[in-house]
Amino acid sequence: MNGNRVFADTNIILYLLSGNKKLAELLNKKIIYLSFITELELLGYEGLNKSDKIIIQNFLNECRIIGINENIKKNTIRIKQKNKIKLPDAIIAATSRFIGIPLITSDKGFKKIKDLDLNLFEIQ
Repeated sequence: MNGNRVFADTNIILYLLSGNKKLAELLNKKIIYLSFITELELLGYEGLNKSDKIIIQNFLNECRIIGINENIKKNTIRIKQKNKIKLPDAIIAATSRFIGIPLITSDKGFKKIKDLDLNLFEIQ
């Protein structure tokens, strides 16, 4: 991964927060961008204890969270119309396109989206 910016899918953040050393090295000193969808998914998990919430919120405070706008909405609709993909994933893909930063994910379902700059991370 070139450059100092990365747009991360929710699963990448979950692996990172779970202590994946390979991801920690890969993302070290990178500016991490997230969709607001990832923020909602992380904080919306059932069963989070107070400590988990603090860890997640502290992490989110270090990231740049991208909200929704008209361009992302229109691109999300196009992605949904052309691909069998969940709405949150379509929003994440559209956001990656909008900000022009490659998406890092371990979800191979994103491969079906044409013209998406994608970095697949393999968990070992």
